[in-house]
Amino acid sequence: MNWKFSVKPLLIATLPLSLAMPAASQEDDGSAQAVFAGGCFWCVEEAFDKVDGVLATTSGFSGGNVADPSYEQVVDGDTGHAEVVEIEYDPERVDYETLLYVFWRNIDPFAEGRQFCDVGDSYRSAIFVLDEEQRELAKASREALAERFDREIATEINDFEAFYAAEEYHQDYYRKNPVRYNYYKAACQREERLEEVWGDEAGGHRAGASLG
Repeated sequence: MNWKFSVKPLLIATLPLSLAMPAASQEDDGSAQAVFAGGCFWCVEEAFDKVDGVLATTSGFSGGNVADPSYEQVVDGDTGHAEVVEIEYDPERVDYETLLYVFWRNIDPFAEGRQFCDVGDSYRSAIFVLDEEQRELAKASREALAERFDREIATEINDFEAFYAAEEYHQDYYRKNPVRYNYYKAACQREERLEEVWGDEAGGHRAGASLG
């Protein structure tokens, strides 16, 4: 059974905001989309909200076989979904390669079926690609890391099919509930593991850094 660390606060269920989104990396307004799974979507939101050129982040679910799932359904298992963050960004200010750089340095790329203290398939790491260009860039970045660390990278690269937004109380959780969020994050030892894997690159916000 999937679980999050026992210090994670109990949340009051609200009506879901779930909305299926079609696969399209470029929008009519010139913005672009990316979808990443990196364990707890609260933490992934926080990481990408810091990136210049990211316009919006939305926590939700992708990769499964159940339409419009609730948070409880996903973490209980059997839906096939992972916790993901959909990122809307301005490609004139930040490119997909930079988003990949930030993604990798905010996950443990060697963990299978988990991230940090969050255990279960819904917490797997994955890149959901929306077009062939994203696929090629994602594959190249994963291969570069496999060569760098000389070991297998567990992170999946999957075709994006649909995105379902999580309930409202999950959106911007780190901003709305900073004390509880920071306690959860510290107890999960997320930052310690990132530093163990990535050293000074942990967090991935060094401008102009290479993908490998």
